[in-house]
Amino acid sequence: MRPGLVLCWFLLCVSLQPHSLHRASAVNLRHFIGCAVREFTFQAKKPGCGGLHITTDACWGRCETWEKPVLDPPFIESHQRVCTYNETRLVSVKLPNCQPTVDPTYTYPVALRCDCGVCLTSTTECITSV
Repeated sequence: MRPGLVLCWFLLCVSLQPHSLHRASAVNLRHFIGCAVREFTFQAKKPGCGGLHITTDACWGRCETWEKPVLDPPFIESHQRVCTYNETRLVSVKLPNCQPTVDPTYTYPVALRCDCGVCLTSTTECITSV
């Protein structure tokens, strides 16, 4: 049997198994540690305009974080990283039904590359205190 034919047969058999691959990918996402680009949908809004559903790429994931007690103030050593944008491009769209005095332009970032890193309040909503 030729290798290409074997590969096609294998892929056909796997694709006909309805639950096995879906279950595996769901388990992988639940246990995934890291940061990746993933499709995300949100509603763009601004006062004086109608909303618009936008599907874009955003950063998604969980990054390794730990804390340990130490003897010197502040008595804790922490390593806290968040999944954040490493590289983006800006995209602008026109929102519908804007009042004549409102600029309909809405600009949002599209993730090109994401990494685990320090949370920067200039680009990410961070919780800085408990």
